[in-house]
Amino acid sequence: MRDVVEIGLGKTAQRGYHLDDIAIVPSRRTRDVDDVSTAWQLDAYQFGIPCVGHPSDATMSPSSAVRLGQLGGLGVLNVEGLWTRYENPAKVLEELAGLDEDARATKRLQEVYAEPIRPDLIAERVRELRAGGGTVAVRVSPQHTLALAPVILDAGVDILVIQGTIVSAEHVSTTDEPLNLKEFIADLDLPVIVGGCTDYKTALHLMRTGAAGVIVGIGGDDWSTTESVLGIRVPMATAIADAAAARRDYLDETGGRYVHLIADGDIQTSGDIAKALGCGADAVTLGEALSLCEEAPAGGAWWHSAASHPSLPRGAFEVAGEPLGSMERLLFGPADEPDGQLNLFGGLRRAMAKCGYRDLKEFQKVGLVLDR
Repeated sequence: MRDVVEIGLGKTAQRGYHLDDIAIVPSRRTRDVDDVSTAWQLDAYQFGIPCVGHPSDATMSPSSAVRLGQLGGLGVLNVEGLWTRYENPAKVLEELAGLDEDARATKRLQEVYAEPIRPDLIAERVRELRAGGGTVAVRVSPQHTLALAPVILDAGVDILVIQGTIVSAEHVSTTDEPLNLKEFIADLDLPVIVGGCTDYKTALHLMRTGAAGVIVGIGGDDWSTTESVLGIRVPMATAIADAAAARRDYLDETGGRYVHLIADGDIQTSGDIAKALGCGADAVTLGEALSLCEEAPAGGAWWHSAASHPSLPRGAFEVAGEPLGSMERLLFGPADEPDGQLNLFGGLRRAMAKCGYRDLKEFQKVGLVLDR
């Protein structure tokens, strides 16, 4: 039974745990690191590392998305971002990279994102991604999916990501025609990833839409202000474990249809990646962590994709920091700092080897312990 705490007369709260609250427990077996595989597969698309690029303009341009694909991950471009609003957003990104961390930064983000989305640029960016030779994935928000989907699908993407802060399979509206995820996905012949979600029931309902993947979490990090703006905070270890339980039940319900879980939030180090996968995720989303590679289009600055919302921004602007090195070095090393921010997936491989697991599916069975 889930630990339930009485917080006042007539009101209880379920206890939840963050990734910082847990640790991995090695098994009786260890394994040579060269015998460990970090590969995973979503539908027909195979990836060498369980890494999905967060669709922020600070980290994902057509070229950086392609580069992440070349290194084994999945780059996701935001079709509501700067690359589909400006013919060449390089000057805008350079200006943003030079902003200070103050109120003007958020105002300036709102101003540059007020430029309308251009369908012709969506098609052009998809062509650029396709020319890179890897898996083509783009992100669209639920509220703009119906309007932008024809352009996106005509351009020819491989994977569609429908992502908002919180996405449900039962959106209710008395003013607009809501997106029916189940009907929309059923009409497509490509895999769709949807999210974020935070609990068992929502994850299960999203799986029942036919989604190939479900995003767990709201992209929370040190710069996210979703808690102060909306009062929502996600204990990621619990959220992932709950979604993994929903997946298990959905497997039984469908006779074997597996839905991949992508953890999005509180992922900064190789240890965070290992713990998220140990809780049951198949892959993790990297956002702020990728902003510090040399290929990041904003030159080290970082903002969440919800930070530019025109009326209710939910993310602070982080001023540009010094790059830690190339994207390859960030993902695979070598590292010359002991904090786990470099060689992210080399660290994951080492953790899997220390615990004796051969691949990611096995590693989801690793033992965990509360250490706080």
